[in-house]
Parts: sequence; C-alpha cells; structure tokens
Amino acid sequence: MSQSSRFPSLSQFVTATAGRNMTKPAYVAITSGVVLIMLLTVDPAYAAMHYLIDALLWACLAFFVFEWVIRLRHAAGAGRRAAYIFSFRGIVDAASALAVPIALVAGASSGTAWLLGMFWVLKVVPGIRGLRQLRRVLVVESGPLLSVLVIFLMVLFMASVAEFFLERDVQPANFGSIPAALWWAVATLTTTGYGDVVPLTPLGRLIAAGVMICGLGVFGLWTGILATGFAAETRRDNFLRSWEAVSKVPFFASLGPSAIADVTQMLRTIDLPMRTTIIRKGQAGDCMYFIASGEVEVDLPGKKIVLGEGAFFGEMALLGNNLRSADITTTRVSRLLMLDLVDFRLLMARHPDLAETIDAEAKRRALENK
Repeated sequence: MSQSSRFPSLSQFVTATAGRNMTKPAYVAITSGVVLIMLLTVDPAYAAMHYLIDALLWACLAFFVFEWVIRLRHAAGAGRRAAYIFSFRGIVDAASALAVPIALVAGASSGTAWLLGMFWVLKVVPGIRGLRQLRRVLVVESGPLLSVLVIFLMVLFMASVAEFFLERDVQPANFGSIPAALWWAVATLTTTGYGDVVPLTPLGRLIAAGVMICGLGVFGLWTGILATGFAAETRRDNFLRSWEAVSKVPFFASLGPSAIADVTQMLRTIDLPMRTTIIRKGQAGDCMYFIASGEVEVDLPGKKIVLGEGAFFGEMALLGNNLRSADITTTRVSRLLMLDLVDFRLLMARHPDLAETIDAEAKRRALENK
C-alpha cells in the first residue's frame, strides 16, 4: 500500500475541511481544547504544565483559524461568501477563530480570554443529525408546545399573585412583591424545589401543592408532545429511506407508487458490514431479504453463488421447508430489505405478479441446488 493511499493528501484534507461535515482533526481539536480550558482553571495543574497547556491551546486556535479561512475561501469561490458568513456555521467558525485573539488584544487576561474557547464546542452542532430532527419536530409541534407554554405562564403568574397576597405579611423578604414571589413560583412549578423559599401559611402551602402538581402535568404534556413528534419524524425518515432503497431494487421496478408505498411499509432496512453472516444453514427461516445495494455470497454444497444488487434470497424457507438450506454472508458493505413471514404472505396476496416471480425463482433455485 502506498504512502499516498494510507494518508490523505493536503488537497484532500482541505476539501474535507471546506465541506459541511466535521473532520476527525476538528473533533480532536475541539476535545483537546475543552480539556485544556478546564485544566487552565485548575491552578496546580496549570502551574505544573503552563507551557504545554498554552502551546496546545494556541495550536487548537491555529487549527480553527485555518479551518475558518479555508471555508471562507471555498464559499467565496462558490459565490456564497455572504451566505456562509451570516449562517450559523459561519458565525460559529468566526467566533471560534477570532474571539480569543480579540479578547487578548482588548486587554483581557490570558485565563479570561481562553474561556471564550467555549465557542469551539458549538462547531459540532451543524453535524449533529438529531438536532436537525429536533428542529423539524419543534416546527411541526410548535402549536401544541406554545399552548402548553401559555398554560405554564398562566399558572406561574397566578401562583405568584396568590402567594404574594397570602405570604407578604409573614415573609416580606421572600414574598414582598410579585417579582420576588416569581422565584418561588418558578422553582416550585419546575418541581426543582430548592427549599430556600417556602410558604408558611396553610393556604399558601395548599396552593404550593397545587402548583407542584400542575408542574408535573405541564412537563408531562411537553414530554408527550415531543416524544410523539420524534416518533412520527423517525417513522417519516425510515419510510423515506426504505422508499429510496425499494425503488432502486429492479424486482420492484414494475410497481406503481402506491404499490411501492405498500411494500415500503412492510420492509425493514438493514445496513450490514462486510463478512457478516446473515443466514446459517439449518436455522428456522421466518423472513426473506432483498439486496438494495452490496453483495452476498451463498455457500451451497460444492459451490458458491454471488448475488448482487436487485437479487433476493431466503424465500425458500417461506415457500416450503422452513429450514435454511445454505449459509449466506455479505461480501461487501450491503443494505438489505427484510420481509418477515406475515408480511410476506400479505404481500403475495396483494401482488400476485410478485408471488409468481418469487415462486418461479424459488423453483429454479431448487432445481439448481439439486
């Protein structure tokens, strides 16, 4: 293996840095920077290793400046300089590169200036897929979430007014005004209950109990709305990925959109690495597989057969004897579509043409195996 194939060239590194995805060096720099900033605040550790800590912090900063300059030049070359500069990623990249030097030039102490390295952590945000999913959920469920927020604010205000009326004479320091009572209301409604401010009157404690119960209800509603939204978004993503995989299988090419949607709801997508055993000979079979991408090897007595993209296997156990007749292993990274026994029968009943094709292929393979 040549040196150039083992290690990326400078041009490849620059191209990866200019892209939207985080690179491994970026993750290393961010992790190292966070650890170094924490050590910076530990006096014994910093006193013992201040030269090393300072040098590594400057190295991290140099990397983020280089990354920012590369992305800025790449955006300018693509005619997207303004779009990049005012995007979230562009703002974070600029803050990561410039915040510490600007603070040092402005006269801040070294220990204070390096605390602005906290902006480095934000660089991982655009690459987190779950955050994009969360944004979609918040947009879709914004109506119910805002409705619960209004209920939260109403309970918060009404509880503050009630406790101000009941406790102002007993605890003027804690409930002497409605803004002062808001601290108690927030701590109680969020079920935090610090205990620094507690109602003393019987009616005040009764209201406090009601506020705590309302807090559980409000956060329960928020949790339920977000959980339902995430479940719906996950189903949507899985459906789109399965649809894309199903549409690429030649076996389903003759189906219309409604039929593909029907099949997509039945199939489950599985991504497998190379040299993964999918089926073992002699096992009971309860599903079949379609190859959306990749390749598998069927180990038959005396020979081996390779099945590529668009082929299917495992149907023999569903049509006749339910025992697997061969070992099947992936030879490359593969994406498979799995159809279990119950859905297999439903699919065959709804699409007789597919049933005939699978049955004909099963008979051909049975004769071939003999």
